[in-house]
Amino acid sequence: MPGGPATGPGAPVMDSAMAAVVRESGAYGGLLYVLPPGDDALWQVLVAGVPQEMGAPWRRVGLTDPMPVADAVRERRLVWRGGREDMARRYPRVALVLPYDFALAAAPLVSDTAVRGGLVLLWPGDHPERLGAAERAVIEEGCRRLGGIVEAMLDRDGRLPTADRPRTLPPPRPRTPSPFEAAALSAFVDRLPGGSCALDLNGRITFVTAGAAALLGAGRTDLLGALPWEALPWMDVPHVEDRYRAALVSRRRQAFTVLRPPDTWLSFELYPDASGLSVRITPGARGEEDPSRSAPASGPSRATVLYHLMHLASTLTEAVGVQDVVEQTADQLLPALGAQGMVVMAPEDGRLRIVGHRGYQADLLDRYDASPLDPAVPGVDVMSTGIPGFWTTFEELRAAYPAIPHEDGMAAWAVLPLIASGRPIGSLLLAYARPHVFPPGERAALTSLAGLVGQALDRARLYDAKHHLSHRLQSALLPHTLPRIPRLSVAARYLPAASGVSVGGDFYDLIPLDEHTAAAAIGDVQGHNVDAAALMGQVRTAVHAHATAGAPPDDVLARTNRLVNDLDPGLFTSCAYVHLDLATHRACVALAGHPPPLVRHADGRMEVLRVPPGLLLGIEPDARYASLEFRLPPGSVLALYTDGLVEAPGVDLDDAIAALAGLLEAGDPADLDGMADTLIRHAPAPGDDIALLLISPLA
Repeated sequence: MPGGPATGPGAPVMDSAMAAVVRESGAYGGLLYVLPPGDDALWQVLVAGVPQEMGAPWRRVGLTDPMPVADAVRERRLVWRGGREDMARRYPRVALVLPYDFALAAAPLVSDTAVRGGLVLLWPGDHPERLGAAERAVIEEGCRRLGGIVEAMLDRDGRLPTADRPRTLPPPRPRTPSPFEAAALSAFVDRLPGGSCALDLNGRITFVTAGAAALLGAGRTDLLGALPWEALPWMDVPHVEDRYRAALVSRRRQAFTVLRPPDTWLSFELYPDASGLSVRITPGARGEEDPSRSAPASGPSRATVLYHLMHLASTLTEAVGVQDVVEQTADQLLPALGAQGMVVMAPEDGRLRIVGHRGYQADLLDRYDASPLDPAVPGVDVMSTGIPGFWTTFEELRAAYPAIPHEDGMAAWAVLPLIASGRPIGSLLLAYARPHVFPPGERAALTSLAGLVGQALDRARLYDAKHHLSHRLQSALLPHTLPRIPRLSVAARYLPAASGVSVGGDFYDLIPLDEHTAAAAIGDVQGHNVDAAALMGQVRTAVHAHATAGAPPDDVLARTNRLVNDLDPGLFTSCAYVHLDLATHRACVALAGHPPPLVRHADGRMEVLRVPPGLLLGIEPDARYASLEFRLPPGSVLALYTDGLVEAPGVDLDDAIAALAGLLEAGDPADLDGMADTLIRHAPAPGDDIALLLISPLA
């Protein structure tokens, strides 16, 4: 388990190498990660040039996370993002947490034997759009050196240092002035109009002039060592910390105006460097470079809380269904907030629906699920009014809702409206097992967070509704059951694509013709949408109609092709059609751009039916199709399938068909269902739909 800051005999060497690569590359800071053997995540072990809390959301980065350092390590390449827009396009999660203009490089730490970690370097916002060749060479050499150091640590200790809190490299020490220079500098600063102060990289005041203290309305001893927004409550507003963070991350001058109650406006100018920030304070006027009027605040009221939560909440953009949103919210937010319970509620048909929960007994919430929308229940009241509620004790909660019983044993609660498109769509309850105070900054952060959850929930509900509709439409277009045909054993499978909610175009059909004959068809309409599904239904109907009219396989496809061309849907369709003579145990097949059928003969021998595939349906109205007759005696198995069963990136199609034939050869022809399950189970992860139809004549 991770413990305190990672230290050890190799730490000084690592620190020196990290400081060198930051200095020589011209970066102002960076983050160093190690990758323990067998682990699937990178651990942050060293921070340089930025506060620890700024890197806190990324102390542990999964190798599959959409993060620059994860991509760099996984793909063994240098990742470069040259500015805010570039970052937002490729890594929106990083851009959400740090919405400032800066450049970033991430590179893998490569030792002689393996990738041992990753390095992230940060440059000011005025860095050129491209990374220079000299900078790249410094980074590559630094990564090789750091990779060797990490490898040596592993060889010596048998493990790599991981920790909950990484070490922080101290900033470079400024030149110490002589006593004469110090006195002259002090006099110089005191003579300047207004006031001046200095902040370290963590935002704490390290120097303040008498003039600055007078403007701020506080004693110098009260200010030294304090964070401005904690020592001065009137500075606990979003744009103050936002501008401080913007100065640290972009390393550019920042300015803002803030009101010191009751009516004194002060102007602040921030000048950052590697050791901290110099701040000039002068009397100002309302609206003079006032971000609260000129631009929305993009940062938190309390950086440590909101920035961490914004990072976690940003992962909700990747959630798909409603339960995915609930699970991600609980998994990530409860530990960050220190809460022990969570309930997501929403109205449905005039009733309260418990969408999901964590930390509560199901039987307790079952009493509320599907109950009337009673405003005496906090979750219902909040979702009706859109006004959040915060209660630090049960007495406060009971005063607001006298009828509410204390059933959950919790000590404090926050009930937040879930807002989407400007309207409440539900509520989120967070419960704390111990007393918890909700200061104004945290209340604002939680309310904003609930808004993000509300948007994610609204999208997820739409996704679930579309998925349900698509599933019903697909089910309606495919046969509910295959007809029972004497002397014929069949098994069919349909597997939708692994991602998305669109309707697929794959279909199959089994058609009884008379006492001794039947037909089978399988096809794949191009696309995954309602148009594809509609065309699939039309093609299946046309094939069925021409088959029952007694047309041979080549004519069935030719006539269906003319129909598709007349419809002019702009989509193409592959199809395989087989006529089965159960009396003579012979069959005839024709293909329209479809993968070749497979036959497992009664003696176990496999055969790929090499039929000229013909054109896809819908390309040429006068296309003609070839057919092939073959024997299909009892004990043999005919396999018809769509290309989703065999196609995979980087795999030769003939090799894939041969592999499918091998599975069919190893199967039991007396158990078609088991054989079908085996073929589906060994299919590539479907980026496309899969349809499969197995046919075996009986004696």
